[in-house]
Amino acid sequence: MKRKASAHWAGGLKDGKGTVSTESGVLDKTQYSFSTRFEDGKGTNPEELIAAAHAGCFSMALSGQLAEHGMTAKSIDTTATLTMEKTDAGFTITEIVLDLVADIPGADAEKFKVAADNAKAGCPISRLLNTKITLNAKLGAAV
Repeated sequence: MKRKASAHWAGGLKDGKGTVSTESGVLDKTQYSFSTRFEDGKGTNPEELIAAAHAGCFSMALSGQLAEHGMTAKSIDTTATLTMEKTDAGFTITEIVLDLVADIPGADAEKFKVAADNAKAGCPISRLLNTKITLNAKLGAAV
């Protein structure tokens, strides 16, 4: 399986503008810029897209892990909060926190924890990232 995405950039770092697109067309010339990355500009940025990919990947991996433990979720809600800091090496993603709320009727709490930990370790995006990944997992319906 191969997936493609592309980026176009024009101009300097702070005054330039770019777009990102995906082969599927879900993102089609979606704007990004210095202000969307480091300030509060309208548009997306690479870190936001990584966080979204991690939340989605983890949620699907958890669904698979739950099935292996005889459970099916009514809902899985994951928020990935990515932290980027300036280090001696330059801007670096230093941590991603996954906040999970899963509504699983009749869930076994211990099996849920094992499934969530396995999903965190086994999700392809988790394995891709070279950073600290923290998981806060809670059973119950999302608010």
